[in-house]
Amino acid sequence: MLIAVVGPSGAGKDTLMDRARLALADDARFVFARRVITRAADAGGEAHEAMSEAEFAARLPGFALHWSAHGLRYAIPGTIEAAMAEGRVVIANLSRGVLAKAAARYRLRVLLITAPLAVRAARLAARGREDPADVAARLAREAPLPGGLDVVTVINDASLEEGAARVVEALNRAAADARR
Repeated sequence: MLIAVVGPSGAGKDTLMDRARLALADDARFVFARRVITRAADAGGEAHEAMSEAEFAARLPGFALHWSAHGLRYAIPGTIEAAMAEGRVVIANLSRGVLAKAAARYRLRVLLITAPLAVRAARLAARGREDPADVAARLAREAPLPGGLDVVTVINDASLEEGAARVVEALNRAAADARR
């Protein structure tokens, strides 16, 4: 099974996924995919495999999924397919725009991590990466999920520990469901 992690800006996806990765580090049922992104490794945000546009284009046939967003190119390595063939659950941060393709190729569950608007606004402002107008634009952006997907929602409106526990619980349920 592939677990596609999605959610709006400021929901805390990266933070919760980092905590879940640590909590499940010794659990062989799970593989956390590392995204390939055409931005510098030290650009901030999630840990990723940095790649130039030329390198990305050369490796394009080897990616399981790929897409463009925010002026960058993103991909999930093809190695996830071997992990899924072994019966493992692969967790990957995906774009909503690639979910239909992922659902057509793999057994997919979407893990939607979200938070109330006021919480997201405060988190985005605290990051200090954007001016208030850019924060407002991020908050106004609505990206509906394609219909017919298996979606589990985690509301990240409590402590970091509680949010991470909710994600780990959702991932453990997915692993149990994947065996059925």
